[in-house]
Amino acid sequence: MPEAAGEPVVLERAAGVGGEMVLRRAGAHLEIIGNGVFLMDTRNGESERLLVRAAAEGLRGPARLLIGGLGVGFSLAEALLLPQVAAVTVVEREPAVVGWHRTLLRPWSRGALEDPRVTLQCADLLDVVADPRAGTFDALCLDIDNGPDWTVTPGNARLYGPAGLELLAERLTRQGVLAVWSANAAPRFEELLRERFARVEARPVPVPRGEPDVVYLARDPFPAARFPVTVSG
Repeated sequence: MPEAAGEPVVLERAAGVGGEMVLRRAGAHLEIIGNGVFLMDTRNGESERLLVRAAAEGLRGPARLLIGGLGVGFSLAEALLLPQVAAVTVVEREPAVVGWHRTLLRPWSRGALEDPRVTLQCADLLDVVADPRAGTFDALCLDIDNGPDWTVTPGNARLYGPAGLELLAERLTRQGVLAVWSANAAPRFEELLRERFARVEARPVPVPRGEPDVVYLARDPFPAARFPVTVSG
């Protein structure tokens, strides 16, 4: 059998917004594959949890968070444990991922989608942050790609450029923080953050294999927009 031989077993396939979405089992763990690219699994989640914990440090409650990317649910479940967090908006583009959290992925997100503090938006994150009706948040926690230099779909790269950072800064409250997860160091992205935010920190998170994950934290956006706001392709 494939699983006995150590090969992942596909549990479900679905047509997605960015290509085929696959949920598969590898031993005791589940993996999400998007358009042929490995996205996330249930093996650890330390850096995904750190993403929201670090973003929430120093926030005065009741705090309002936005999490970009549901993944396997580590970040959302962690956010709901923080006492200062009163409301969480989760933006997930792929309906299949949302559906899996009603079934096979539910143990990892701990049924968080049913928590009354959670609002789910099945939408593209770029569309959400570009809409002034979205309001402002005390923390924006982004984990929709493998990092600014390794996007799942080419269009996501717009979020990590000057115009995307401008839109994200507009969605922050005065105490707000932007937190971005990356599977590797992204020096050019860090430079762009420093051009738009007064306080920027890169926190490496050791992983069992390969280079550390990195959580980028940016606070205190400069008051004057330095770049034109345009998100066209």
